[in-house]
Amino acid sequence: MYLALAATEMEMRAFEKAAGNIDCHRLVTGLGLVETTLSLTGWLRDHGEEVAGVVHFGVAGAYLHNGTAQTAQLLELCLATHEVLGDLGVCLEDAVEEFSADILQVKHHFVLDERLLARAEKTLSQAGLSSKKGRFITVQCVSGTEKRGNLLGRKFTGLCENMEGAAVARVCDHFSLPCLEIRCVSNLVEDRNPDNWQLKKACRKAGDAAALILRALTASA
Repeated sequence: MYLALAATEMEMRAFEKAAGNIDCHRLVTGLGLVETTLSLTGWLRDHGEEVAGVVHFGVAGAYLHNGTAQTAQLLELCLATHEVLGDLGVCLEDAVEEFSADILQVKHHFVLDERLLARAEKTLSQAGLSSKKGRFITVQCVSGTEKRGNLLGRKFTGLCENMEGAAVARVCDHFSLPCLEIRCVSNLVEDRNPDNWQLKKACRKAGDAAALILRALTASA
């Protein structure tokens, strides 16, 4: 049985409305790296033997400039190939420097499960839903300016940013569980302007997509 995981009740409600009677576990972790790590680790410690994999869903902010030709647009679905801890290191005025691997043994980058990613892409495509895939960047504080977003996007060639994904990827790696992450873009990482956000629509679209994927995974289990 799979675990459907989201950071907030708002995201989970959207999923549950679409999921109906899908036979899966469900967990709301709370916001940010610490709460997510604590909640997921505790839950898997007690129920890990029951879980075939984790489907993590929610909203994200898309980078306007990331040094590639591929950027995500408002309300677009995105699938993670990798998760990166974007602000673990030294924060300078116009740069983020990762800790040197030969001095500190710190994991910054995580590869998500390729099989689940391929299944998700196929399921969405068959339903007529387009998506982009790429690196997701996890941060402690969301970027409130376009300058900060461009810095992180270009440094890591990131598609979008969030506050929990790397924690989920790290915990799943520890428990040897496959992990899929799907998000819908609720805002562009620009100079902060809540009037431009599409949070409710993004939650609904992410929840619908996660339910679609989990229904397909459950049917073939």
